[in-house]
Amino acid sequence: MGSKKLRRVGLSQELCDRLSRHQIVTCRDFLCLSPLELMKMTGLSYRGVHELLCMVSRACAPQMQTAYGIKTQRSAALSPAFLPTTLSALDEALHGGVACGSLTEITGPPGCGKTQFCIMMSILATLPIDMGGLEGAVVYIDTEAAFSAERLVEIAESRFPSYFNNEDKLLLTSSNVHLYRELSCDEVLQRVESLEEEIISKGVKLVIIDSVASVVRKEFDTQLQGNMRERNKFLAREAASLKYLAEEFSIPMPETSHGCQMTGLCWLIKGLWQCLFPGELEEKMQWKKHTQSSVILTNQITTHLSGAPASQADLVSPADDLSPSEGPSGSSCVTAALGNTWSHSVNTRLILQYLGSERRQILIAKSPLAPFTSFVYTIKKEGLVLQGQQRP
Repeated sequence: MGSKKLRRVGLSQELCDRLSRHQIVTCRDFLCLSPLELMKMTGLSYRGVHELLCMVSRACAPQMQTAYGIKTQRSAALSPAFLPTTLSALDEALHGGVACGSLTEITGPPGCGKTQFCIMMSILATLPIDMGGLEGAVVYIDTEAAFSAERLVEIAESRFPSYFNNEDKLLLTSSNVHLYRELSCDEVLQRVESLEEEIISKGVKLVIIDSVASVVRKEFDTQLQGNMRERNKFLAREAASLKYLAEEFSIPMPETSHGCQMTGLCWLIKGLWQCLFPGELEEKMQWKKHTQSSVILTNQITTHLSGAPASQADLVSPADDLSPSEGPSGSSCVTAALGNTWSHSVNTRLILQYLGSERRQILIAKSPLAPFTSFVYTIKKEGLVLQGQQRP
């Protein structure tokens, strides 16, 4: 939770402005400084700085929760805890779809439909709640220049012809998908760590990174020990930031009070909104009362030959194997890339793979809710379609 902005932990606007002039904007930035450095920057006494350190530490420290408390909060949530994929059998297995407040990874070989799936989910997140959507905006971070606006419009018109029957709705949906092309690890990390205010101001309900592995594999040669360490450090930092965003803007927080009162999270949102846009009426914030978001990531694959030395950076658990095969040098297996550091960071992993020239398979390889299972699908004009499924 070190990525939390200082302005959201109770510090005065004047103090936040003073610290920002020294590039101190997050809890992590603040807590990495010594009391003496903070005294010089803020002009406060040692006691004042000590109180600030305690306040910021409490704000970013994880809060204890009981299992009963978590269950009660989820039962009382007024907004959906899942974003349906409209792939009916997959949604049923996942107990509703892509879980809000968690990281979902889509992995598989090139051309199997990972970007198609992401574009489809972008459309679904912008749909009204009564259609199974989240009625919000989407941040799409594209690291491979693979996103196609034309394909987004084609999927929208083909998958929901009765809803997207006029230009206004297509314009609204396409305007709610905010695309960022980030082509290096530093750019991706900077974008992720600066998303907090954008999520609040634009009502973002879905964050997509397509793909995580693309920039990481280009920049880090894992044969060098130093590079492997830096790569794991980068992945851990990125995963921590994404988890914080997913959890912070998901189902109600521990301090939430339901009913006619605003949640604790929403009071913070309201305060930030008033700082950014003074004079705005309170009713403009009503739609933010139960802000939640999901994070979807795409990953690549890697092949390991039996008996050959493998880089620790790309090793994952056997449960994540895509497919075994036999070759001249013996058996091999294809697994999700980025290794154990990343593998343990995602909550749900969906694996896409080929069954032939037309048919493909989607497997639930990791999920806290669903057993290991698979479904056959094809890619059509309307996006991914499960075998035997009628148009949604």
